[in-house]
Amino acid sequence: MKILCISLGCDKNLVDTEMMLGLLNRDGHTFTDDENEADIIVINTCCFINDAKEESVNTILEMAEHKKEGTCKALIVTGCMAERYKQEIIDEIPEVDGILGTSTYDEISNVLKRVLGGESVSCFHDLSELPQVETERIITTGGHYAFLKIAEGCDKHCTYCIIPSLRGNYRSVPMERLLAESRQLADKGVRELILVAQETTLYGVDLYGKKMLPELLHRLAEISGIYWIRVQYCYPEEITDELIAAIKTEEKVCHYLDIPIQHASDAILKRMGRRTNQAQLRAMIGTLRREIPDMALRTTMIAGFPGETEEDHEEVMAFVDEMEFERLGVFAYSAEEDTPAAAFPDQIPQEVKEARRDAIMELQQEIAFDKSESMVGRVLDVMIEGKVADEPAYVGRTYMDAPNVDGYIFVNTGELFMSGDFVRVKVTGSSDYDLIGEVYDESAK
Repeated sequence: MKILCISLGCDKNLVDTEMMLGLLNRDGHTFTDDENEADIIVINTCCFINDAKEESVNTILEMAEHKKEGTCKALIVTGCMAERYKQEIIDEIPEVDGILGTSTYDEISNVLKRVLGGESVSCFHDLSELPQVETERIITTGGHYAFLKIAEGCDKHCTYCIIPSLRGNYRSVPMERLLAESRQLADKGVRELILVAQETTLYGVDLYGKKMLPELLHRLAEISGIYWIRVQYCYPEEITDELIAAIKTEEKVCHYLDIPIQHASDAILKRMGRRTNQAQLRAMIGTLRREIPDMALRTTMIAGFPGETEEDHEEVMAFVDEMEFERLGVFAYSAEEDTPAAAFPDQIPQEVKEARRDAIMELQQEIAFDKSESMVGRVLDVMIEGKVADEPAYVGRTYMDAPNVDGYIFVNTGELFMSGDFVRVKVTGSSDYDLIGEVYDESAK
């Protein structure tokens, strides 16, 4: 069968999709990116916030048209929306033949066989289980970098978040399994591993009785062929001196951390169910800046959380202005059903949420542009991502830039490079969030 797989939402969801692709490939199926050619369509959905939910619904409805027209033999829905709205999908979209929850993507082959046999299939397991996939996954990120999902689920239960109910409790992937997977990825040409989970900093606590992310970093750094290791989704209260030391001393570990802090007002942080206050955030950021001076920090904020006053918003603005994060994203608060925050009083009007989001982003834009300008003259290792069409230039990333969410560096050169190559580049200019550079001549030092 010719299969179209559509992966929506986060990079953690993408790993699940790549696992399913590996299983389907093992069974002899081929793949297409054209829905008009597909015999089977699989949609791995997201419903973290309203926008993601709408995208998932619209995609399912759009692909259902191909089922109606007879060009598609089976439509299968997986992932977070399937986990959360199983019955609604069954009742309202009869074109869907199979539904798999977040803990059952490893059943995709069996579900497909049953669907092609004429069954309508719902496949859900207890959310305490960890899917087991022995087959190598198919990388969809270009081959030179890959996401490594080190854990599933979350135990934090922030008041705005539905992830624990969709993904279950925190379950670490056994270290030997991660190391084996990473060696396979390196053998395929992957040069950058990006560690992801709902929270990476708690890795290993459930399996080994203590935080094992530092040990995992040391073990991954031993793998030949891996050049960069990047860590995302680190909760600030769980960052330890041991983790900072591992980032500082392991040459392969990028001096980059993604630390979602969400707010800076103590009152709002408490209502969010977060485990830190502003003083603790300041202390952690100060420690990271002191121990690793060239550390690039990424974070996210939520604007317009229920009960947020103008004073709370101004506190965030002052905090962002002072902390000068290298990378920052802001979301207008989205009230998600079945979360405590959705029932809180003092919900903020949508226009106010969006105005506050825009104000934070405008401030961050100034900070980011200034930081880009300050990079001029630096010499950095750059991973080549691809060539700029019809120009003697390439687009690449520095250690400060995670794929899809951060900026790029444009490298002017007539030399020939391939995606995944590492090049020493001198920064010669900046353009908004991006940098401009040229290949550095080591002999000209």
